[in-house]
Amino acid sequence: MTRCQAYAQFVEREVLPLVEKNVDVKLTRNPDGRATMGLSSSGVAAFTMAWFYPDLYHRVLAFSPTMVNQQWPHDPSLRGGAWEYHSAWTGPATPNLISKAGVLTPAEPPGLPLIVAAPTKPIRFWFFGGDQDLFYPNPTIPDGMHDWTLSNALMAKVLAEKGYHYQFLFVRNAKHVDRPTIAQTLPSALEWVWKGYPIP
Repeated sequence: MTRCQAYAQFVEREVLPLVEKNVDVKLTRNPDGRATMGLSSSGVAAFTMAWFYPDLYHRVLAFSPTMVNQQWPHDPSLRGGAWEYHSAWTGPATPNLISKAGVLTPAEPPGLPLIVAAPTKPIRFWFFGGDQDLFYPNPTIPDGMHDWTLSNALMAKVLAEKGYHYQFLFVRNAKHVDRPTIAQTLPSALEWVWKGYPIP
């Protein structure tokens, strides 16, 4: 089991049952009625939950998601971290892994990005990135996979090419997890994420 899967299972098995118990509410098991949301690293974690568990989550909202190679310790199943959702790993070509029926198996051809390699999933994804988001021209990590602004643009490109329902908001003069942007966009983002869901 990867850390991606472990996180989703932790939320499912520990967090949500505790919420149901303490708040006295029954949460739906219908994936179309469930959403995940996050900022920065928790933004990519939210997308990862829907990616590996589309039977549990169909709707995702993320502000400055970390779609870069930001993992520690190194996970060989996703050598380039979340960068490999949208783009090939910049290192030597070796098989990447995709999830088939809950089992991680090698993708074909080796190194093909996850979204490109897999059939389109029922994920509705809203995310924002700023033109002043994080970037690492850092000699200690010269892997070419640490530019948040570029990674979000590449993510939007592959989602469009695969026919996903997504909305990418590119914001000028916005920094990483930009608070004024969140305040201005959260209401409309929530409306977009929940579009099509029946009101009881």
